[in-house]
Amino acid sequence: MPFRAPVSDIAFCLHEVAGFDRLARAYPDADAETVRAVLEGAGQFATEVLAPLNRDGDRIGARFENGQVIAAPGFGEAYRQYVQQGWSGLAADPAYGGQGLPKAVALSVFEMVHAANMAFGLCPMLSEAAIEALSAHGTERQKALYLAKLVSGDWTGTMNLTEPQAGSDLSLLWTRAEPDGQGGYRLTGEKIYITWGDHDVADNIVHLVLARLPDAPEGVRGISLFLAPKRRVGEDGALGAANALRPASIEHKLGIHGSPTCVMLFEGATAELVGQPNQGLAHMFTMMNAARLNVGMEGVGIAERAYQQALEYALERRQGRSPWSLEAPGRIFDHPDVRRTLMLMRAKIEAARGLCLSTAVAADLARVGETEAERAEARLREELFTPIAKAWSTDVGVEVASQGLQVHGGMGYVEETGAAQHYRDARIAPIYEGTNGIQAIDLMGRKLAIGDGEAVRRLIAEIQPTASALKSHDNAWLHAIGARLEAGIGAVHAATGWLVERRGHAQPDALAGATPYLKLMGDVIGGWMLAKGALAAAERLSATAAPDPHWRTRIGLARLFSEQVLAQAPGLTAAVTQGSADLYNTSPEALGAA
Repeated sequence: MPFRAPVSDIAFCLHEVAGFDRLARAYPDADAETVRAVLEGAGQFATEVLAPLNRDGDRIGARFENGQVIAAPGFGEAYRQYVQQGWSGLAADPAYGGQGLPKAVALSVFEMVHAANMAFGLCPMLSEAAIEALSAHGTERQKALYLAKLVSGDWTGTMNLTEPQAGSDLSLLWTRAEPDGQGGYRLTGEKIYITWGDHDVADNIVHLVLARLPDAPEGVRGISLFLAPKRRVGEDGALGAANALRPASIEHKLGIHGSPTCVMLFEGATAELVGQPNQGLAHMFTMMNAARLNVGMEGVGIAERAYQQALEYALERRQGRSPWSLEAPGRIFDHPDVRRTLMLMRAKIEAARGLCLSTAVAADLARVGETEAERAEARLREELFTPIAKAWSTDVGVEVASQGLQVHGGMGYVEETGAAQHYRDARIAPIYEGTNGIQAIDLMGRKLAIGDGEAVRRLIAEIQPTASALKSHDNAWLHAIGARLEAGIGAVHAATGWLVERRGHAQPDALAGATPYLKLMGDVIGGWMLAKGALAAAERLSATAAPDPHWRTRIGLARLFSEQVLAQAPGLTAAVTQGSADLYNTSPEALGAA
C-alpha cells in the first residue's frame, strides 16, 4: 500500500501547534511558503524514492560478506540522490555547506524519511548527530577536515558507545586510547550495536568513539571522545589508506533489517581526541541529545506509516454489518470500534508530532532567541521536553504499529501485507539512545532537580491558559477538552510535588514512579498539543460558511484523546506516588526464579 507524505499535517503542526512562527525574526528566509516547498520536496523524495525500497530492505536487508557490509538493494542509489538533492545538511552551518534552516524544519523532513524507510533514515540521522558533536566540541582543524564532508553527506557518521559488558552503564567500558607519540592516538577495543557502522553507500565513515586514556580515572569521569575515520584523511582532506578498524559482523535483528547494526573492532586504529580529555561522556551527550529527539520523531514516522496502511486496509476490507452502513458486508472502517481505534492512532500521532516539533522549536530558540531570557527559557523547555519526546513518542510508535496489526486482524500477523514490519521496526526505538526507562529517570532526576521542578511549573503556567480558552470557547465541543486538560494539569502538579519531595530522602520511591510520571507528562503535553490544534481548527470553522470537515475532525481527535487518554491522568498520579515498598519486599524467588 503506497505511502503518502503527510505534508499538510506537518505544516499545520509547525505553524499552529509547535510555535514555529516565533522563529520568524531569526530565520526570515524560512517563511511559510519556503517551508512548505521544502516539505513538499522532501515528501516527494520520501514517497517516490525511499518508500518503494522499504519492503526489500526488510526482506533482503544489509549483508556481511568477506569482511564488508553491503547495503540493502537500492539503498546506495537512494543515498546518492538524498545527498545530491541537499537533504543531508538542512540545519547545518552554511560555513560548512549547510543550508542554515531551523532544526524544526530538518526534523519535519526526518519524520517523512523515517516514515518512508526507517532503516534508511538511521544513516543520515547518525550523521546529523556527529555534525552536532563536532560543531560543539571539535577543533577548527577537525571542523575544516570533517564537517563539510559530513554536512554534504559525502561521508557518514556513527556513535560508538556500547560494548559487550557496557550498555547503559558506560562506566564499564574498556576500549582504550594509547598516545601514538605524534599527537594522535591508537584505539583498541570492541564496540557493539553500531548503527550503520560499516557500509558501501559513502566514501568514508567518521566514527566518534568513547575510550579511556592510560591515566584516566575510573568510572564515567575517565571517558574521552575520539574521532577515527574508516579511511585516514590527509591534512589536505584527501582520503588515504584504510584505518585499522573493521566490522566483525552485523546483528540479526527483529526489524530494521536494511540498517546494518555492526560489531566494530578497533585494532590500533588511528584516532584524534575530540574536546577535552576525560570529558567524553559530556561531549557525547551533545550527540546523544540530538539523536534522542530524532529517535522520538522516528517513533512518529513509523506510527504514521503504520496508521496509513491500517486506514487503507480498513477502507478495503469488508466484514460483518455496520450500524452506520446499509452495505453487507460493510467496510470495517464503518464499525465504531475500528473507527475509534483509527482515530486514536491518528490523535496520538498528532500529539507526538506536536511534542517533537515543539522541542525542536525550543532548541532553535535556545540558540537564536532575541534576548538571554528568551534563550534561557527555551533551553529549559528543551531540556524538559527531550526525554519526554524521545520516550513518549517512541512508545506511541509501538502502540500505533501494534494497533495497525489489530486493524488488519489475521492479515496483519502474516508478513504478506507488510504491516508486521512496521511493528518490528518500531520496537527498537524505545531502546535506542538510552532506553525509555533511562529517559524517565533523567526526567525525574536531572530535570526535576532544576529549581525543584521549576521547568514543570513554568510548563503548567503555559498550559493553563489553553485549558481556560477551551472551557470558555463559543464552540461547546471544546469545553470537555478544556476540562480534561485542566484535570491533567492538576495531576501533573500533584505528581511533581510528590516526586520533588521524595527525591531527597526517599529516592527509591521516586525512581519507582519515574516511568508512570513520564507517561503522565507525555499524555498531558500531548493533550495540550491537540488542544492547540483544536482551537486553531475552531477558528477555521467559524471563519467560513461552508466549513471543511477536516477541521471538525481535528476537534474530534482532540476530544477523543481527552476522553480516552487524558481522563486516565489521575490514575497515573496514583501510579507515580505508589512508592517502592512492594518492589523492595519482593524476592526473585517470589517472582518465580529458580
